[in-house]
Amino acid sequence: MPEAKSIEPRTASADAGSIRFFDLETPKKMLRAGIEKRWQKILDHGAFIGGPEVGELEVQLASWAGTTHALAVASGTDALVIALMGEDVKANDAIFIPGFTYNATANAVLVAGATPVFVDVDAHTCNIDVGHLEAQIDAVWKEGQLRPRMIIAVDLYGLPADYEAINRIAKAHGMLVLADAAQSFGGAQGGRRIGALTDMSATSFYPSKTLGCYGDGGAMLTDDAARFERWSSIRWHGTDAAKKESIRVGVNGRLDSMQCAVLLSKLTVFADEMKARERIAQRYRLGLGNAVEMQHVPAGSQNAWGLFTVMVDNRAEVMKKLQDQGVPSSIYYYKPLHQHMAFAAYAPKGGLPVCERLAERVLSLPMHPYLTDAQVDRVVAAVKGAVL
Repeated sequence: MPEAKSIEPRTASADAGSIRFFDLETPKKMLRAGIEKRWQKILDHGAFIGGPEVGELEVQLASWAGTTHALAVASGTDALVIALMGEDVKANDAIFIPGFTYNATANAVLVAGATPVFVDVDAHTCNIDVGHLEAQIDAVWKEGQLRPRMIIAVDLYGLPADYEAINRIAKAHGMLVLADAAQSFGGAQGGRRIGALTDMSATSFYPSKTLGCYGDGGAMLTDDAARFERWSSIRWHGTDAAKKESIRVGVNGRLDSMQCAVLLSKLTVFADEMKARERIAQRYRLGLGNAVEMQHVPAGSQNAWGLFTVMVDNRAEVMKKLQDQGVPSSIYYYKPLHQHMAFAAYAPKGGLPVCERLAERVLSLPMHPYLTDAQVDRVVAAVKGAVL
């Protein structure tokens, strides 16, 4: 890994400045010279696809996560799709996913040709409910129409799912686990970083993520050499090592050299940014106290704080009051997956009550490494004023 740089110190002018929900401008200004230098090298060598920056990034990502292999791909969704394709999933393969997450998780299952089975989430962690997961797996076995094949455990808002329990359940049923770490890269659990907690992991480098590029991007992580080789082939149209003959069905899932250069620069401040996210989150939690319900972080889990989310009952009113105070907020997510038109055919009987209730109550507050203490305190005061 490169020597870490320090992020810019907070200033009085920043304290008084407008509060951004995400802040892409501050790190852009701070890292611009280094990024442009890397881009100039790419313009000089001309390897816009598959340049040396790609391999360099993959080495650094694997080193950070503590895995043997990392593969840079075109998006977080591509990472999920390629992982599923790498296991040769079929239409009768059941892929168990939480019902409360972004639609990319369900889309990936269907694009890869498998069948999603929605699982309710825990009301406190917002991650997949392991009790309901076991019940859904048992129900699928009993029905006999599908074969339980994989679990996609989403780390919602940056909190690692309960991988100890999920891995145990998967092993008992001969299943694989894919971590959807689009919001959690930089987090950890049980002393191990995200990316190294289960069979395989996929993450996203969308600009607003904990580690973001300046376009779409993603990565896949594993310790399995054979799996990594399959992914590498699928990423490049399913070709062989010489990239001449198609030996399997593949996609164009490459991450270009320019985006890898951005991520290499971003990695120089990533450790510092993760410390800042944790400090900001703890200031939020201390300041908000019991005014709102907050995501529970179990002992041994390190939340990456991709989003800082609270639960409120009068959400529309709260959002309006925050807006009036100059505090931006957003909703992740408006409705659970089984209520989307595209996935309605897979909706479980009786629905997913916790997912449905969370969709009515969740509210995400500003979260990025460049919030000042004074800005956090302004957000806390505005939230308290809106709910109390």
